[in-house]
Amino acid sequence: MKYINFKRYKFSTIFKNINLRRYKLITFAKNVDFKRYNFSKIYRYFNFKRYNFSGIFRYFNFKRYNFSGIFRYFNPKRYKLSNIFKYFDLKNYKFFSLYIVCFISFLFFIYLIIPTFFNYDKLKIQNVVCKDFNFKCSIQGEIKYSFLPSPRIKFDNFVISDLSDKNKVLANIEKIYIKISISNLFDKEKFNFTSINLKKAEINLNLEKFEDYKNFYYKKINFKPINLSRGKINFFDNKKYITNITNIKFKHRISKKVDTSILKGLFLNDKIYIKLQNKKDRKKISNIITLKALNSKLYAKINIFNHASKKDLISGNILLKNDKNRLTAFFDYGDDKIVFKQSNLKTFFSEGKFNGEVNFSPYFNFDVNVDLSAINFNKLSNLIINLNEKRKKELFRINKKINGNLTLSTNKIYSKYNLVKSFESRIKFINGNISIEQFLINLGKLGAADIVGHIKNDEKFTNFKFEKNIFIDNKKHFYSKFGIYNKKNISSNLFILGNIDLINLNMSFYEISGEDNNKFTNEDINYIEKEFNDILFEEGYKSFFNYKKLKEYIKLIMSEED
Repeated sequence: MKYINFKRYKFSTIFKNINLRRYKLITFAKNVDFKRYNFSKIYRYFNFKRYNFSGIFRYFNFKRYNFSGIFRYFNPKRYKLSNIFKYFDLKNYKFFSLYIVCFISFLFFIYLIIPTFFNYDKLKIQNVVCKDFNFKCSIQGEIKYSFLPSPRIKFDNFVISDLSDKNKVLANIEKIYIKISISNLFDKEKFNFTSINLKKAEINLNLEKFEDYKNFYYKKINFKPINLSRGKINFFDNKKYITNITNIKFKHRISKKVDTSILKGLFLNDKIYIKLQNKKDRKKISNIITLKALNSKLYAKINIFNHASKKDLISGNILLKNDKNRLTAFFDYGDDKIVFKQSNLKTFFSEGKFNGEVNFSPYFNFDVNVDLSAINFNKLSNLIINLNEKRKKELFRINKKINGNLTLSTNKIYSKYNLVKSFESRIKFINGNISIEQFLINLGKLGAADIVGHIKNDEKFTNFKFEKNIFIDNKKHFYSKFGIYNKKNISSNLFILGNIDLINLNMSFYEISGEDNNKFTNEDINYIEKEFNDILFEEGYKSFFNYKKLKEYIKLIMSEED
């Protein structure tokens, strides 16, 4: 082969002398009509079923051959395979593994920073965040990408419009981070957004739009996991500010069986914890709401069931606890109305049952009947006495939005001196004021008392203007009960018209009259009023609830010297 030099011969020049165009091979293929020949018919002349190819293997008996004997001619011990490694000096490659790790890390770093060079469309990002939420949102700041501590898209000044009025702002969010799955970072159109992180969000909720918020919540929305930190929720009644929840931390997680939302924050100087669980069931929607007020030691748990057959009706039960106070109830909710049934109330000073309904439309209103089996008056009075001065002054102040009727009664009152046996009342709450339409007091053998009146609340005062009738059935028992020995004939019926300043605790009597409309003189009324304030209001509620002070006062005004 050494005498042949292939470089001297240019084989490519052979094709110069061959002109394939001279041979019309294409025209030849045109003249052949392959459709005329049915090649599939060839196979009908072959019947493979006639030949039993499996029978060939019967002429081979593999058991006759001992293939394991082949290995006896090979002795691995004769060959020192370990000598192969002496040709490799591993000392020269001691940093090889480090190089591999660095190289892989470098490639991974390059992969992570690729999205940095993309141009992001604000409209597409807005659609991702607000997808299926049915509200309008806008990104005011610049969109950026960051791969630390994990791949994410971040932007500032995110605005969400109100559900019903697009011109009003529902929420302002200072910063948003949208986490991205580490897969498919090469193509921004295939980004998989895994969670949304919000920081410094301020949310404005209007209580008049409660129905809109409720309908929005019950929509089937595929929420992404949401985290919120350093948030704030403001509550409004139309344009009037009511209160807020500050320092909010919120988490929303989804799974196949249950979606969970947890909110922590500060409400009325109390740390609150709210947990909402939405259990997924084909037959019914089940929600569990758990509320804790850590400083007030308040605990509430509400189970809500929305049956598929009765979409407009929601049923559930509620548990409310605070120290030794406990409330349990079953309820139905439909047509903007809650109906309570099979309800029990137990406090450290009373226990009983209640029922009734609460309406939310067209305005908040309630009609509740509370039937207490017993009240421990000693514990109740101590509770009021131990309140701080601010709470005492606000004891009868009611929010103007709380309107409704309350029927309150008890069959037994336990007290040290057993003066009042039972009572029943009808009370109406109207725009922050309290109207006592009936308050019947059973005094046992002594008789009875009937009080009607109106508690008027203003920014500077809280006054209770009342009319009171006292009926004495057993005068002998009356004298004995209050230790009156210089007996004189007293009226069996007594009518009193007056007013109590519930902030400063001061009594004013306008009229006092006995039987046959026998009115007391102004001098007597002034004396009775002065002694009442000096004795019964001497130490505020402490002296007012003191039976000994009441006994001292009655003895004084009933004495013959007066």
